[in-house]
Order: sequence, then structure tokens, then C-alpha cells
Amino acid sequence: MDYLALSLDPEQDQPLYQQLYRYLAEEIAAGRLPAGEKLPARRVAAQALGVSRNTVETAYAMLEDEGYIETRERSGQYVADVSPLVPSREIAVVPDVPPVPEAEYTFSTRSMDATLFPARTWARIEKEVLYTEPELLNHGQPQGDLALRSAIAQYLAGSRAVRCSPEQIVVGAGIEYLLGLLARLLGGRLVATEDPGYEKTAIILHNNGTPTVPVQVDGGGMSISALRESGAQVAYVTPSHQFPTGVSMPVGRRTELLGWAGENPERLIIEDDYDSEFRFDGRPIPSLQGLGGNRVVYISTFTKSIAPSIRIAYMVLPPQVLADYRRLFGSYSSTVSRFEQHTLAHFLARGHFARYLNRARSVYRRRRDLLENALIAAFGEERLEFGGTHTGLYFTVQFRLGKTEQQLMDAAAKAGVQVSGLSPYYHCSQYAPGATLVLGYASMDEEKLEQAVARLGRAFLS
Repeated sequence: MDYLALSLDPEQDQPLYQQLYRYLAEEIAAGRLPAGEKLPARRVAAQALGVSRNTVETAYAMLEDEGYIETRERSGQYVADVSPLVPSREIAVVPDVPPVPEAEYTFSTRSMDATLFPARTWARIEKEVLYTEPELLNHGQPQGDLALRSAIAQYLAGSRAVRCSPEQIVVGAGIEYLLGLLARLLGGRLVATEDPGYEKTAIILHNNGTPTVPVQVDGGGMSISALRESGAQVAYVTPSHQFPTGVSMPVGRRTELLGWAGENPERLIIEDDYDSEFRFDGRPIPSLQGLGGNRVVYISTFTKSIAPSIRIAYMVLPPQVLADYRRLFGSYSSTVSRFEQHTLAHFLARGHFARYLNRARSVYRRRRDLLENALIAAFGEERLEFGGTHTGLYFTVQFRLGKTEQQLMDAAAKAGVQVSGLSPYYHCSQYAPGATLVLGYASMDEEKLEQAVARLGRAFLS
């Protein structure tokens, strides 16, 4: 088969399995690999291409998930009949669409206010570390240096009721990286992801060979009855502040979820503690891990609480998962600079992080209140339904204005305001409430928030 002579380039930004997947998908879609043709066995293909068997397995799995190939029992993988995908030779005519003006105001859920961060304090500690700890130029510990893991463990115990030792913590350059490693520890187990939810989670798991299934979220978080029906063995949840609905999982649902995990030794819960640092009303909700640590992988990041550019995330692994991690990845070097690790360790241990969070919470609380009140003043309370205002740096608003969600988004765009709809986060769109926007308020100051709402008022009510 011609594709066995394909040259995969490890220097490309695109992973090897993605290169192989894209090549085969294009060949099949174009008809150059005809329906019914048998693909080489994974081992044969891996040897011919000079890659690992896992690379071929992942590419084949992605092709099968998308219908390009099919598996025949005791026979292997065959090209599926995808003749409708063969491109037409007709020349496509691009319609003349008027340009949408660039947004002057952005209700982004991904950004934060960089001016709040104590940059001088961070720079002073970083300079101190650079000059006083030259040994950090050498290799550090694979899971992250003990100084940082100890500081994280102490912080989690006091603020999130997480029960762990520094030995259980793995530090990495972003949740995406850590989730990719974790996916490979799951051994192909089916993972339930939240619906609605953060689509990138399922993409990362899928790209690392882990199958996923969307499970409905209701007013208490992931539905346990729907979870049971899904057949999943792993549940990926954001119980403290579900994205994007903003609901918090009550203790009854949490114990029910832990009970589900305890029924089978293969079951596991991944707790993504998204946005938990910014709780404005009531006491912070303790972590799910603190209730059932041996069944929960706790994962979080400093991206939201410090800055998106500081790519430091971490996960707390229960003993059985930690053993598998060390067996497979124990020789991997840490992906975070040691100087940055020790700067953060001092930042945490000396109380700078706690003081920064207190100041940031106060600012963001004022912005949340201002945005909520400005929306009520512009549209009237009876026309609005707010969701998830208690925690995090965004909330949802359902507008009862007789307009669809898309009409609201289009009107906002024409007025120079970028907003996101709630519907795209749903896998099963019939559950979406309709005419609901997800408004992040961290990146705009009070004046800009008022101006943005005034624009929305004129755009939505015209």
C-alpha cells in the first residue's frame, strides 16, 4: 500500500498520529483509497512508517470514530464507503457577505485583568530565585520540584479541603498537557463528559485515544442516572462551578457520584476545579476529592487565578493512578521551568497569592454586581434570568426579548460587542434553553462594562 511509504515528520507542530490521520482521511475522501480495501495491521504499519504502534492505533481510532474506516471482527480494518465525501469538481461561489465590524468590547470567558496581578512582587521573587538558587539550572524532579508541590499541597488543604501529600502531585505546563498524560492512564475506559461542557476536554481525550460520551448536566451538575445509562467508567466533572452553566454540585449529588465510583474498582472521577478560587457569595465549597480522595483525580491550574501565560497546572493522583503514572511516565522530565516553579512556590508560601486573590475577588465582585445591575436597568429584571453568578468570572443570562440566541449574537456583533451563546456548548442541542448568552466580565473595567451594556441595550431592543 502506497501510504506505508509516507514520511511522517516529527519536527512538525502536528503530532505524528494527526499527520497519519489527516493523510488517510484525505486519501479516503478523495477515493484514492477505495471502499473495501484492507488497511495494514497496526504492527505492520508502525514498523513500515517507523513510528510507535500507539501512533497508528490512535490514527485508526480517529478514522473509525469519524466513519472513514470500519473494523471487521477477526479480520481487521477496512476503508468504509464514503463516496458522498468525494469533493465535487464544481467551482464554489463565495457569497458577498458584508464584513462584521471588529469588536470594541469582548465578554470573554478566557481572559482576566492583567493589571491586578502583582507583577513587581513576582519579578522580585523571580530575580531572587535566579541569583540565589543557581542549582536550578540542573534537572529537577520529574513530577515537579518538591518545594512547589509542598506549597501546592498546603494551599489546597487550607483553601479547597484537598487531602493529599506532595508525592501525589504532578506539575505540568497546562491542563491540556496533564490531561493528555492522564488519558493514557485510563486504558481506553469510556469517559463521561459534561453536556453542556468545555468541548476542548473531549477533544484532548479523544486525541489521546480515550473515547468519550456526553452526559446531561441539570441543576445539580452531571446527572447520575444519565451517567449510569452512558456505560462510562470515568466521569469528568466541574462540580464547584460547572462550565458553562455555572451550577454547583450539591453535597447530595456529590455523595451519589462518589457512590457510583465506589461500585466498581475500574471507575474513577476526574474533578476539574475550574474557577473555584473566585467564589463571591457564601462559603467556598470543599472539593469533591476531600470527600472521596481514593476515587478522585483532582486537576487545576493557575491560569485563571494568576495569568493565562503562566502555564502551570497540577493534578493530584490517588495511589493506584499514581503507581501507573510513575510506571509509564516516571522518567519524563517536568515541562515547567524550575525557576518559574520556585518563584511560584515562594509566591504561595509567603502569602502573596492569598493577598492577591483577596484583592482580585473584591474587584471582580464589584464588576459582577455592576454588570448584573446594568443589565437589569437596561432590560428590566422580568426579561432576564441569571445563572451561575455566585462563582467564577462569568455568568449566563437568558434574554426574554422574543429573539433567538443567534439574533442576539448577530445584533451584538453589529454593535461592536463580542458575546458567546450558550447553545454551542451543548452536544444535545434540544436541552439548550435558548436565547442565552455567556458573559465573561474579568477583562473589562467598570466603565467599559457600562458602555458595553449600553451598546447591547440599543442593539437588542431596536
